[in-house]
Amino acid sequence: MAETGTTGTTGTGTAGAAVPDALPKGFRGAELGWPELHRIPHPRHRLPLLGDILGASRRTPVQDSLRYAGQLGPIFRRKAFNREFVFVWGAELAADMADEQRFAKHVGLGIANLRPVVGDALFTAYNHEPNWQLAHDVLAPGFSREAMAAYHPMMLDVAERLTAHWDRELAAGRAVDVPADMTKLTLETIARTGFGHDFGSFERDRPHPFVTAMVGTLSYAQRLNTVPSPALMRRAARRNRADIAYLDRTVDALVRERRAQGGQDGDLLDRMLDTAHPETGERLSDENVRRQVITFLVAGHETTSGALSFALHYLARDPRVAARARAEVDRVWGDTAVPAYEQVAKLRYVRRVLDEALRLWPTAPAFAREAREDTVLGGEHPVRRGGWALVLTGMLHRDPAVWGPDAERFDPDRFDAQAVRARAPHTFKPFGTGARACIGRQFALHEATLVLGLLLRRYELRPDPAYRLRVAERLTLMPQGLRLHLERRAPTPSGGPDAPSDRPVDEEREADGRTGRGGAGERGDADGTGDAGSGSGSGSGSGWESSSDRRCPVHRTGE
Repeated sequence: MAETGTTGTTGTGTAGAAVPDALPKGFRGAELGWPELHRIPHPRHRLPLLGDILGASRRTPVQDSLRYAGQLGPIFRRKAFNREFVFVWGAELAADMADEQRFAKHVGLGIANLRPVVGDALFTAYNHEPNWQLAHDVLAPGFSREAMAAYHPMMLDVAERLTAHWDRELAAGRAVDVPADMTKLTLETIARTGFGHDFGSFERDRPHPFVTAMVGTLSYAQRLNTVPSPALMRRAARRNRADIAYLDRTVDALVRERRAQGGQDGDLLDRMLDTAHPETGERLSDENVRRQVITFLVAGHETTSGALSFALHYLARDPRVAARARAEVDRVWGDTAVPAYEQVAKLRYVRRVLDEALRLWPTAPAFAREAREDTVLGGEHPVRRGGWALVLTGMLHRDPAVWGPDAERFDPDRFDAQAVRARAPHTFKPFGTGARACIGRQFALHEATLVLGLLLRRYELRPDPAYRLRVAERLTLMPQGLRLHLERRAPTPSGGPDAPSDRPVDEEREADGRTGRGGAGERGDADGTGDAGSGSGSGSGSGWESSSDRRCPVHRTGE
């Protein structure tokens, strides 16, 4: 499946409209979009032909960029061979780029490298491609409150498989492999809830071949960014084609099985196969169904597993935070054997732990934005139509002007109601921004909060004192080599003195979400629906939504 290379935008930002004066095809270097590029700083010791490769690592380009960001300021550029990129992370500039009237999603090089895998699926579609809008409108109800409540029992079933596995590891005296187990958990969750499929991940000693192929395609897409020509990666390209073929075969078999069996109570696959667009009557083609399924299986578990892994790392390292979160679980859930759907949203402090982990290590570490028209960024940097930049989320989330001089410190209280109200909007962006933000955000937040609550109630988490956080990059971020020791605990329903306030959940939602001031999940940004990935829903998830979330940023009406 060849990449089209088209990267045009529409005049209105509505997918499917005509594209006047289409932008140049293929990669567009920064020199084409930034007429005063010379004013934007770059690393010292730039080499002719090679660019800024001294001191850079092919394995950790995001972490390299974080380091350069601290040295060069809120906007900077890097060049790798003949490709030059502009990075933005200053809060004021990032907020400017969140303006949907002037900027739109840009399918950047790393994401475009995935188009041979998933073509014009939700996450990888160019703005002008009509299938994005069609798929968005067909699938958005799959993330409604009613749909989320239906997924909850299946999420619990998969979580029980995780805890059974961890109980066996504990009994054997072994530490648990957190990233591997979170990957199993989130893959099985999206497979079960979305597509009625069971990969049997917890019954396998090695990762499922689907995971191996998925990691292969993500890694290949990232490696393409670091070489001057794909011709230098012929062997890797052959392997990537084999990985893509395996993903296609797996999903095609899943779809054939569903067609033979009939519907499965309206899950995502049923919607893809049977639902027509409410206005046009269009349906997703068989090829697009395959692309969307792969997108959800990959993006729907890869980023959430990373978020859970980082959160568990910080909980194990900070006993005070873990005790407070555990006390909240005990108080809110009490001795209820199985938490109900509505009880998950009441774990407000646990949710703050998750948000703070996503602040420090957003598992989707950057998103790209392009100018809809000639404009000036921050009143200082001219940008031509089609000019684009990467918003470096991990550095935006560390901007001391927003998060204070201790921005590198893990502190969930940054997301309490008062702190959220005081913070400017568009400063917390783990799920992207605008109409093309992640369509599955509510799903990811519910799943991750539920799982953290269940694990805190069941175990004490003990870190390896010798472990130092290392972050692996494969377009997404994941802790590398993270293993935790477990101790089984007895439930203590009474809670504790450090448990958060007993305010009703609706009152807390009013404080956290309806002020229009951003906050956990950028509740004030009206980013409620968009692409597949780790995060955004239709604005009607399990108590996370605000009044602004319930307005779809594409149609500006309730879903």
